[in-house]
Amino acid sequence: MLKTVAKPHTFRRWLATLAFAAMFGLPAIASAQVVVVANGSPITAYDIEQRSKLLASSSHKTPPRQDVINELINERIEIAKAKTYGLEIKDKDVDKAFTTMALRQHITVAQFSQLLGRTGIEPSTVKARLRAQMTWSELVRGKFGPSLEVGDSDVANALRARNETESAAESVGFIYTLYPIMIVIQRDSPAAFVEAKRREAETLRTRFVACKEGLNYARAMRDVAVREPVTRSSADLTPALRDLLGSMPMGHLTTPDATPQGLQMFALCGKKETKTDSPIKHELREKIFNERFEAQSKRYLDEIRKEAMIEYKEAR
Repeated sequence: MLKTVAKPHTFRRWLATLAFAAMFGLPAIASAQVVVVANGSPITAYDIEQRSKLLASSSHKTPPRQDVINELINERIEIAKAKTYGLEIKDKDVDKAFTTMALRQHITVAQFSQLLGRTGIEPSTVKARLRAQMTWSELVRGKFGPSLEVGDSDVANALRARNETESAAESVGFIYTLYPIMIVIQRDSPAAFVEAKRREAETLRTRFVACKEGLNYARAMRDVAVREPVTRSSADLTPALRDLLGSMPMGHLTTPDATPQGLQMFALCGKKETKTDSPIKHELREKIFNERFEAQSKRYLDEIRKEAMIEYKEAR
């Protein structure tokens, strides 16, 4: 990440330089310039530029260059430390996280990559940050797991601090039984075909008014897969999905969502109350855990950073 986001003409000039270098077998000096080395891992000017663009795309303001460098240094140190414990995140797990980011925006991976490209961000830049985040999270959880655990007494204390009663917190939990239904669409299918399948999904939703008959009808459809049922606690759902399932009639389908495999819907076929962990309690568990994780993460990073070998290759 740079102090300022690269201007279009600057970026074009960089591309021209890179193309010229590739044509004549010369190094792309600007992009390959090493700015700092952290535990033997180089951080280049291009790494900084790319991360700066990535952060600016979400915050809508250009971060200070040194802040960007510090973030990249921290990630190199975190990954190096994880390797000493034999912890490395697999490429397929990073790709899965990247796909999830795309799906949350209701677009395909290809569309997400194109969206990034329009702002000058390489998908590899996003994946590098995802890899670092996933690596550090697993390392901290694995090393400090017991101290991060949130017990019932912690939740009870948090409830009292919020002036919530145990009975009020336990009265709104549900366990849902859902059948995933997928209308399969091959990758790179024509837009007209995809639209036709979306109409099929809406027709299925209209006819699906009871689970037994609806599931049998769905199984008889072409290019439709009905998978084994899953159970989900309302405490584990996002507020939007919790509200949706809470207001849905039993035996109906959710709206279709685009996935890499096609259009996915869920049939609501079971709903029962539970007092195991209500949404309020789950929210508090998450809050307490995140606070403990962030505090422990900062302490551990400060500790390993003091031991790290950090060498700047440019004047500061």
